[in-house]
Amino acid sequence: MAATSHASVKSRDAVSTLAGRWPLLGQRRPLVVYLCAIVALDLFAILLFAMSTDFRLRDLLTFAALMGCGMVCIEATRRLGVPAGVSRDLLSAWWLPVALLLPPIYALFAPIVLQVLLQIRVRATVLYRRVFSSAAIGLAGCTASVMFHHLVDDPWVLSKGSGAPITFAVVAAVLFSLLNIGLIAIAAHTADPDMPWREVLWDRESVLLDIVELCLGVTVSIGCGLNLALLVLALPPVVLLQRSLLHAQLQAAARTDAKTGLLNAAAWQREADTEIVRARRTGEALALLIIDIDHFKRVNDAHGHLVGDQVLVGVASTLRSQLRDYDVVGRFGGEEFVVLLPGADAHEARRVAERLRTHIGHMAVPADDTLIRVTISAGGALMSVHGDDLIDLLAAADLALYRAKELGRDRVCIPTAQPPPPRSLPKDTTP
Repeated sequence: MAATSHASVKSRDAVSTLAGRWPLLGQRRPLVVYLCAIVALDLFAILLFAMSTDFRLRDLLTFAALMGCGMVCIEATRRLGVPAGVSRDLLSAWWLPVALLLPPIYALFAPIVLQVLLQIRVRATVLYRRVFSSAAIGLAGCTASVMFHHLVDDPWVLSKGSGAPITFAVVAAVLFSLLNIGLIAIAAHTADPDMPWREVLWDRESVLLDIVELCLGVTVSIGCGLNLALLVLALPPVVLLQRSLLHAQLQAAARTDAKTGLLNAAAWQREADTEIVRARRTGEALALLIIDIDHFKRVNDAHGHLVGDQVLVGVASTLRSQLRDYDVVGRFGGEEFVVLLPGADAHEARRVAERLRTHIGHMAVPADDTLIRVTISAGGALMSVHGDDLIDLLAAADLALYRAKELGRDRVCIPTAQPPPPRSLPKDTTP
């Protein structure tokens, strides 16, 4: 997988996980069926538990207090902004206590309340994405709540600090996280079957954030059980953590191409310059590829720019899945992508480029009643062969790309020697 994890932050929210990958709903019938099934199951659970729940004043006050804290968090971070495709937050710090302390019906309602506020106050997005996200979080919270209440007769004993209830609370929190991740990962993979499961399940950053959310949720639950007024003390640290998280995501988004999630041109150039300086100092091999989607304008003209964007996303996803963690990949502009391959000689660079060409050639993007397939052309340049700085390598790779297109496209061109300079015509010495 390409080294783009430091340029973007994964999200467990369906709104951001599926944004950019989700084609028009009519183009993904299995996805539509899955989304409708999850929402229908959520509505059924709400009706079932609403009829069997005895609504008590203490529970209602606790629910209102926790939702109030969630609203304060949203309002306190709203002015920072939320970049498209990045919406990881710490709202589980308030959802988990609802699931642990209150009957399951409250866990089903909690995400609806906060998702409505996010839609109105933070960023309006396509409504069905918010609905699905609420349903997925609600079902995960409801399941965790049912399990915890089955194991612990009185959930408020959490405040006594006994080992068994706290252990069960941690298990329930882990179950909540796993179910939420699983439901959203299935939707993301249905929307883009070519996307590796690993990309929507876990990476090290996401696991660390999940652990932080789990710890916060259980800690807030214990404090809430001791005294509801302790939420006033829990709120500032959670707000500060959420602001820090959003700030990090905004910094990452500034380096990321919004459509593809790859490094943008400026960020890629900075990363590439660093790798080239390192290669120059150590004497290691290094290769650069410029990749261009063949006849991309025809896709836009025939199917529209929305489908063209889906092609760009598909190509970017394939690049990420087929490259190493330390390879530097970015979108150079339009339908062009750039890849820096540290440690790669001519043979390795050609092998990688051919693998990318083959996988992208097998990629299919749905549009109307057809599947769109594209090919790529790639040009490469080698460190010390075509130059020792980024400008020289880009110029040589661009020349090789032009040659690949001249030869008929859907091919790789990586010259193993510096092309000779054009010969100058002899001067006319005629008097």
